[in-house]
Amino acid sequence: MDFNYTPEQEQFRDALRRFIDKDYDFEHRKKIVYSDAGVSDAAWNTLVELGMTALPVPEEQGGFNGNAVDMLVVMQELGRGLVVEPYFATAFGAEFLKCAGGQEALLEQVATGELKLAAAIHERQARHDLFDVATTARQADGGYVINGTKTVVLHGAQAGKLIVSARSSGNQRDTGGISLFLVPADAGGVAVKEYRTIDSQRAADITFTNVHVPASALLGAEGAGWDILDAAADYGVALLCAEAIGAMDALNAATLEYLKTRQQFGVPIGKFQSLQHRMAEMFMQTEQARSMATLAAVKVSGDDAAERRRTVSAAKARIGQALKYVGQQAVQLHGGMGVTNELPAAHHFKRLTMIEVTLGDTDYHLARFAAQPGFREAA
Repeated sequence: MDFNYTPEQEQFRDALRRFIDKDYDFEHRKKIVYSDAGVSDAAWNTLVELGMTALPVPEEQGGFNGNAVDMLVVMQELGRGLVVEPYFATAFGAEFLKCAGGQEALLEQVATGELKLAAAIHERQARHDLFDVATTARQADGGYVINGTKTVVLHGAQAGKLIVSARSSGNQRDTGGISLFLVPADAGGVAVKEYRTIDSQRAADITFTNVHVPASALLGAEGAGWDILDAAADYGVALLCAEAIGAMDALNAATLEYLKTRQQFGVPIGKFQSLQHRMAEMFMQTEQARSMATLAAVKVSGDDAAERRRTVSAAKARIGQALKYVGQQAVQLHGGMGVTNELPAAHHFKRLTMIEVTLGDTDYHLARFAAQPGFREAA
């Protein structure tokens, strides 16, 4: 397999890296993070101009029809630059629209950057089980009425439309009976409580109280939303894995630079062999994680659902182990400075910590991997 980037992928990577290095440096990012909005319209517009919002959208809707490997290139750069704009949330939401079909007009708005999306699919009692859905949707007046609460909706307050999972039939933990709806964020009965997460991103808890939506808001068939939700979630995991690689690359580079400049006993501490061994292990952990992230990007769009689940969970579990090691070692090697907000290293560590628990943590994906068909027989 050829692991080299295509010329087009290199162009996307280089353009995004130039923007981040020039106009989205650490000091600029801090101003955005601590602003009232928590995101920058100017930065979002630049991402649109660079074609990032059009990348995952089909050509028929004005996009570039980028696959998960193309997105891997972009997400790595966003991870390296600690970008806080709602790009992941929107790309993740667009995958729901693509899987469901029939949403061409909205995908065109995503491509132009006009529409931001957010996936309201987590509930407090469910932990990482996306099929544990207590939010209800009942038919009424030719449409549906939605009631329930979704938690930690990434960039929920910035979205124009929300993808909402709700139970239209069955028991709370059944995969059958889950329906997906496209709900305007300003619909009557939608209450948004926004907050900043530990990695300086924005999230929200969203309550739906007798929210009426038309029948056209249904994504896919009623009660058959699980397959779409499961596939889109795996796509989201693949994007997060790629972002983690970018953050680990940045942490490794920052730690190496610190070891070269911080002196003790009259020499740079990077001269000490024990610290060199730790840096070497950080590098190897990152490279193993990079291989798994690439494999997940290759397999996530395949037709074999079992292989997709197996590969994506293996990648998330391995990368979860790697990011924990790299993050903790980077903080320790920076000494006390490693946990201060004055250094990018602390922010990368916080972002990696959030990635580890988003869409299933390491333990969850290890268990999911082991539950896939053929694992126990092969073992």
